[in-house]
Amino acid sequence: MPVPMVGRAAELEELRHAWERVRGGGRCVPAVLTGLPGTGKSTLAAAAAQVAGAEVVLSGSARLHSPAPYDWLAAVLATHGPRPDLPVPPDALAWLAQDPDVPRERYAPDALLRLAVTAVRALVAGRPAVLLVEDLHALDPASLSLIAELAGADLPALLVVTSRPPDTAADPALAVRALERLAGAPGAVRRHLGPLSAGHVAQILGYAYGDDGPPRELSDAVWRRTGGNPYRLTELLAVAGGRDDLAEHLREPELTAREREVLGCLAEGRSNKQIAGALGISVRTVTVHVSNLLRKTGAASRTEAALWAVQRDTGARTG
Repeated sequence: MPVPMVGRAAELEELRHAWERVRGGGRCVPAVLTGLPGTGKSTLAAAAAQVAGAEVVLSGSARLHSPAPYDWLAAVLATHGPRPDLPVPPDALAWLAQDPDVPRERYAPDALLRLAVTAVRALVAGRPAVLLVEDLHALDPASLSLIAELAGADLPALLVVTSRPPDTAADPALAVRALERLAGAPGAVRRHLGPLSAGHVAQILGYAYGDDGPPRELSDAVWRRTGGNPYRLTELLAVAGGRDDLAEHLREPELTAREREVLGCLAEGRSNKQIAGALGISVRTVTVHVSNLLRKTGAASRTEAALWAVQRDTGARTG
């Protein structure tokens, strides 16, 4: 099994079975994959599409910083290029594709939604398809309505949706309703991806370094450092290099008593000014301590340093 799928075998198998239902029944089967950043939602979705081997794959995601109506469909249309054969009025299709030169919207929202569904149906053209929707939590309301409509359509498609928890969405209430509608569709798959276990991390290290099994203390140290987060694990392995280098990279940095106090404040989410007030030192001194902490812990930001501190505390309490 590919390394990225360690710890996700059951989820991938469930998605494979969902795809078989699509091929046999001809209706849309939603598959909702939720989880915190870095837990492998996109990797699992891509693996599901690869396993399916569908002739048609329509993939799109949100524009994280400036969402606009029908972002998902616009991304799909951009990938597939101009399609004058689609049974949608050219001006409406250009608007759905977010053509900057198109005049202001001249269709009612319900009419646009029907045209968007029509465009997707035409792209699928009755063939078993995989529809990949990335970052539902960041999608615009029009895209959420479209995805919900597709979930209940007589469309031969596996609708794979990834999302962070809805409380991180731009509009949490809308995200909750969309996720509930998707999860409530007949035969829907709902999986929440958590961190990898210490055993899964050890298995990945075995793949990465060609060992039958790395030393338990090494794999446990990696698990504590990364919190079992697949993305952070990948980043750590990329930075550390060989196994000996990894062990060296994981050595506990020697922090002064004051640096530990500052680190504890960072873990509590305090600003430099708040830390200075709490510890009775200047903001400039706090800045120096934070800089030293970033260097010693190998963190790229104060947020990463705070996460490093939290993981260390969690590992100490659960070890």
